[in-house]
Amino acid sequence: MPVIPGTDLTVSGLCLGGNVFGWTADEPTSFAVLDRFTDATVSTLAPFVDTAESYGRGASEEILGNWMAERGLRDRMVVATKASRLEKEHPLSAAEIRTAVEGSLRRLQTDRIDLYYAHHDDESTPLEETLRAFDELVQAGKVRHVAASNYSPERLTEALETSQRLGLTRYVALQPHYNLMERAAYEDGLREVVAAHDLGVLPYYALAKGFLTGKYRAGEQVDSPRAERASAYVGERGDRVLSALQQVADGHGVTVAAVALRWLADRPTVVSPIASSRSVEQLADLLPMQDLVLTEEETRALDAASE
Repeated sequence: MPVIPGTDLTVSGLCLGGNVFGWTADEPTSFAVLDRFTDATVSTLAPFVDTAESYGRGASEEILGNWMAERGLRDRMVVATKASRLEKEHPLSAAEIRTAVEGSLRRLQTDRIDLYYAHHDDESTPLEETLRAFDELVQAGKVRHVAASNYSPERLTEALETSQRLGLTRYVALQPHYNLMERAAYEDGLREVVAAHDLGVLPYYALAKGFLTGKYRAGEQVDSPRAERASAYVGERGDRVLSALQQVADGHGVTVAAVALRWLADRPTVVSPIASSRSVEQLADLLPMQDLVLTEEETRALDAASE
């Protein structure tokens, strides 16, 4: 079962991204997606949802909070959100973190956040100040665990060593940009830090901005707000990866997206990949990843295609 190391958070094999709530999915659609996701999560695991104060400038958190309150499901969920940059001069200063968490708690209609991220590194604020502020939130019971997103290997190492030296709550997880099309940034530096400190990894853009759904191919027009960014992967390597994914998907009777997510979930240190869906139909394409088992041969084929 997927467990974030150093915590008691036993989570779903897929982490549902809340970035689309209030953006490409209105509240009724978001409710339907959350309902389907929760129904598809076995009772021994907690449905895991990831959001941030910056997603829709709070709209995502508000929609998730409204849904949890209406359904009475807060205690079943594991909720992750983030202290984001927005227009803040020092986004990870103690004052900004205190303000951010209160806003998130209010919008989420909850008294605690299960996993609270530093959304982006803030080199304008001393790490000690940031980590002490996070520690205060944990001691106060407003946050259960803290984590980092978009940190370099050097800064992540420094943060972990600072926490240890000062006896403060440390980051238990990392949210990096990592998928079949984006491997180098994580595998060539961050992976060693994560393994050395036993962190859990929760990759974002797990489907390469939608490219790994297989919809984006040369000469094809796709009606999606992510089409332009996803099309950056179109080319020889992208075709090679999609071809390998399609072959594996056909063998299992699932979508290429489900295979791409399963490959990522099977990487050492990865707990749950994050993927979003702007409709129940899109979510249905992703859910089979939770029960999918890839053979060693299939995994090697995907590895080779993505190199």
